Amino acid sequence: MRKLTHEEIISRQVKKAGAPKVPLCVAVNNVRSLHNVGTIFRTADGAGVEKIWLCGITGYPPQGGIAKTALGAQDHVPWEYREDILGLLKELKGAGYQIVLLEQMQGSVAHDVFKPKFPVCLVIGNEVSGITESLQSVCDAAIEIEMQGVKNSLNVSVAFGIAVYQLRSRLKV
Repeated sequence: MRKLTHEEIISRQVKKAGAPKVPLCVAVNNVRSLHNVGTIFRTADGAGVEKIWLCGITGYPPQGGIAKTALGAQDHVPWEYREDILGLLKELKGAGYQIVLLEQMQGSVAHDVFKPKFPVCLVIGNEVSGITESLQSVCDAAIEIEMQGVKNSLNVSVAFGIAVYQLRSRLKV
């Protein structure tokens, strides 16, 4: 076994560039940190997410700080800003998306046993307060990442990475 060269990695990625996106979008609501937004872009690109919806107070390109962590992914993942996330989620639900909240709440399911019905819109919320209560009325399911330590949550961009790759692994291709 050997580590791939940079050129080999780039060549492999160029071949994948035309591959269809995963039927999965993410709605990022009220995320304050531009570092987190940039990391979400980079992770979404790696996972093949079809679109990122940036909502509420969430920053969006070309605001400073996003490009530093996104490393160009903000130019490759389709995105759109919407102030009103509730209206967006109602539209997506009407278009057949399963609305899945990433939140610790009564009735949430462990992320690693959840069985999604694609297409899915994964909703992530504020770093401190999480998902706003008003969104619960439109959600079809909620998933959570079980915590074993003293802290009760992960950084929003880390949690997104875990959840999006788990959802992607459930996709029957």
